Order: sequence, then C-alpha cells, then structure tokens
Amino acid sequence: MAPYESESAGRRKATRYVVPVAVVGVAAATIGLVPALADSGNPDLPKISAQQLIEKIAKSDVQQMSGTVKISTDLGLPSLGGMAGGFTPGAGGSSDGKAGSSADPQSKLTELATGTHTLRIAADGSDRHKLSVLDSAAEYSVIHNGDEVWAYDSASNEAYHAKDAAAAGDRAAKHPKGETPKGVPATPKELADEVLKASGKTTSISVEGTSQVAGRDAYKLLVKPKQAGSTVGGITISVDAKTGVPLKFTLTPAGGGKAVVDAGFTKVDFSKPGASTFDFTPPKGAKVTEGDDLKARDKSHAPKEMPKDMPKDMPKDMPKDMPKELRDAQGGGMKDLKVIGEGWTSIAELKLPGGQGLPTGGSASGDVPPEAQKFMDALGDHVTGKFGSGTVFSTRLVNALVTDDGKVYAGAVTKDALVKAANAAQ
Repeated sequence: MAPYESESAGRRKATRYVVPVAVVGVAAATIGLVPALADSGNPDLPKISAQQLIEKIAKSDVQQMSGTVKISTDLGLPSLGGMAGGFTPGAGGSSDGKAGSSADPQSKLTELATGTHTLRIAADGSDRHKLSVLDSAAEYSVIHNGDEVWAYDSASNEAYHAKDAAAAGDRAAKHPKGETPKGVPATPKELADEVLKASGKTTSISVEGTSQVAGRDAYKLLVKPKQAGSTVGGITISVDAKTGVPLKFTLTPAGGGKAVVDAGFTKVDFSKPGASTFDFTPPKGAKVTEGDDLKARDKSHAPKEMPKDMPKDMPKDMPKDMPKELRDAQGGGMKDLKVIGEGWTSIAELKLPGGQGLPTGGSASGDVPPEAQKFMDALGDHVTGKFGSGTVFSTRLVNALVTDDGKVYAGAVTKDALVKAANAAQ
C-alpha cells in the first residue's frame, strides 16, 4: 500500500475529533486488505474490490470544488454550555483583545467537536480555500488566499488576520488541497484518510454496495475492527464513483444507537469556484486582531523558569513519531507512556504527576467541595481489581480508567478491557 501512504503523507490529523488516537495511544500499522467485490445496489455501478477503491481514494487529486457539508458529532459528553470555552486558550476573546480574539481559528473551530453544524467549503488549487460555519443568526469563516489568512466572526464583528499562512502556526495552519485548518474535522476525505491510514491487520475492509450522496453515485467502503472489545462498531465511507473523493463518513459505536460522527456533503460541485469567493475585506467597525500580536502575547505569558517541583526524570526528547497531543501531555507532567495491545483495542497507560489519582474530599491534595465531588462521582463508575480501585470515565467511544494510585488507562475500548489491562499491569 505504499502508493496510498505516499499520497496521504503529511495530511492533517482531522480525526483527532473523531477517534482521539493521540489521546488514547491508539495507533495501527499499514493497511492490510483482502479483495472484496461490491454487491449490486442502487445505483448500478461496476464491481470494484476494496483494494481498488482504496487506491481510487489515494489517487484522487481534486483541486477545485465547492459544497455544503453537514457534520454531527455525538460522543455522549455532558453539555457544558459556555463552560467549554473557558478551558480553551484564546477562547472567549473580548473586544479589547486582552483575552484573545473570538475569530481566532484555534479556539473557534473547536466548537465543531460536538453537536451538529453546517459548513460551506470551497477550494481552488493549493493556496485558495474557504470554510464557513453557518449558524441560524451568524456565520464564521476562515479564508486562505495566497499569502493571506483571514477569519471573521459575524456574531462579534471580530476578524483575525495572519499575513502568511505558513507563518501563522497552529492558529491558522496552511491547508493544501482543500484541507481545512489544522485540527478541524470538516471534510469526509480528511476523516477517511486518517482512518484508512490507521488500519492494519486488525481491520476488516470491504465494499458494501452503493449509494447516492449529494446527487452523485458512490461506493460504500466498510471498515470494521476484527478484534473484540473495541467501542467502534464500524465506519462507512461513501466514495464518489467518478472522482474517488469521499463524500460521506459515518462512525457507529459498537453499543448501537446513532452515529458518533456523521459527516457528509449535501451539495457538491467539482467546478472552479469564482475568484471572488476568496476575497475578504473586514467590515466597517470590525475589530481586527493580528496573528503576530497573539503569538507575542502568548510568548510574554509563558513562564520564564520551569517549576521547581517538575519531575526530575522528565525525558529531554520526545519520540519524533509521537502525536503532538501526547508530547504536550508529557511536557505538562505526564510520563512513562506505554501502549498495551495493538490496533483498535490499543490502550495507553500513563502516570499522573505526583503519583496519585483524582483529588477527593479527603485527599492530601486539598479538599474538594461536596458539590464538585458529587458531580465527578456522577460522571464516572467506581471499579476495583488486582490493581486496587479507581474510576472509569466513559463516552460513547473513548473510555479512561484513573486509578487511585495515579495511573491512567485509556482507549477506544470497553470498561472491562481497561480493568483487565490494569490488572495485567500489576
């Protein structure tokens, strides 16, 4: 599968919101496929093997397109309302600029991680792209046009500007071939690329009939775990029969119910968008925040000295192939990362700084208000085993066991799999 790997190398990790592999340590090897012929369906398309369909996706090089995407994400997390923004750097910007900008893509686009959203996208080559998040009464857009990156939030009448896309860093990363800014789960193709790249011998891949998406004929590629114990039921990718572009991506949980992630085009056009699509001038009265100003402020707020109580055995260099999120976690105090198992049932084992679990009302780390303790207890399930005791926090896809002695076991696996891994680690 080298051709596919070379085509997809360097593509952005959109699925960090789909299957958070960077957090749970779920990483598989290359794709191992067994040819499977498509069943006849509606529309009636020529039969194709899974191998051929994967190669069709890999060879797809659509440079010009526009359309509307509907994306729904339901991880089963409790609704925190506006609280979520308070934990996001740069979120909740004020008009004086001291708390960041509400138009900053790094904070604004994290809203796509939950709920249902309608996006309008357009691409023309490698240096002209536009993504708009449509709301009932407002619109948020990110525009990349040559060496200019603009983001605009109509609700607050605030704009974010970076002179050069490549120099704007994580806040508005350059996105080739129609990809959206770094970390945004926007298009079915980005989601499909990451899932296929992470598939291996633990995965069953087949072609399961045909369908129509946004008025176009498509093949349905089904990706399923071979292993028992995964919370992932299956992933269906609808692939445009003519261009090879994924038009729809659906991830269903093993426990049943509605999809955890469902992203698909409702309208799509592969013709060249009008040049004016990528033009942007801040409206009169809009507050404009420069990306360089935000980076300078972030730098000025960075600690000049490392905390004196930082663990002495903190590794100096992180593995080059370690996901950014895990490197960040290591730098923040996480250490001794281990990955147990492989494929869909991989479990990450981490040690919390200080060698203790979550703070409780009677913990040495300080009292926790009874209301907060009750809320934390409601979110998790208390479990025991050879490892001792701990709490399992669950979503519809990713579960995590935090033991009382300060270890974390996390993965897209069942609660029983986490307890078994913790017992085996003793």
